[in-house]
Amino acid sequence: MDTDDPEGFAWSLAADVRSETQLDCTVGIGENKLQAKIATGFGKPAGVFRLTSATWFSVLGDRPTDALWGIGAKTARKLAGLGIATVSDLAAADPDALAAVFGPMTGPWLVLLGRGRGDADVDDSPYLARGHGKEETFQVNIADWSRVQAEVARIAGLLAADLAAEGAGARPAVRVVVKVRYAPFVTETHGVTLAAPSVDAAVITAAAASALERFAGRRPVRLLGVRAEFGT
Repeated sequence: MDTDDPEGFAWSLAADVRSETQLDCTVGIGENKLQAKIATGFGKPAGVFRLTSATWFSVLGDRPTDALWGIGAKTARKLAGLGIATVSDLAAADPDALAAVFGPMTGPWLVLLGRGRGDADVDDSPYLARGHGKEETFQVNIADWSRVQAEVARIAGLLAADLAAEGAGARPAVRVVVKVRYAPFVTETHGVTLAAPSVDAAVITAAAASALERFAGRRPVRLLGVRAEFGT
């Protein structure tokens, strides 16, 4: 939205939301989605806050890296282990050095986050899930692997029924992934790519069985899940 009075527009937007829903909202203003997203945190509750490249470091520079949207506690700890404790530290970091630790895409992306860089455009297209899954936690651990196989087949059948229930709008699976959580809390996943996209129950069940064969462990199982992944 282009306007000479961002705050004025934000307050009018909040008033419209209040009028239509009787709910208050917070509006964040920024030069990109990252800045606007973080700005909402400073505007709460039911306020308006503007965060731009000009104010980025004065507002966030001394804050810990997990103040940034997209950086969780685990990543923040890993950054701290590299001597990167604040947003300013992250902004000044060497992208190549972080690429060596976090990977060629994630490392430089983290530096861009520290500098307040982000996508400018907002995509208003409807959200499309990348997959659909079903899983079940068992009250008593399953030690018999033949029963594990039977349960995976059952869950795969339920998943296939969910997909088929979408009728003409059903999105075919291109990959089937099985999740196994061993007792007490060790989780592994394996998947197989289908020869052709499908919502057929027999195909999905067979793929789940094939994925299950890739698990080397035969320890007691606490949880089982099957997920169908869709194409782009």
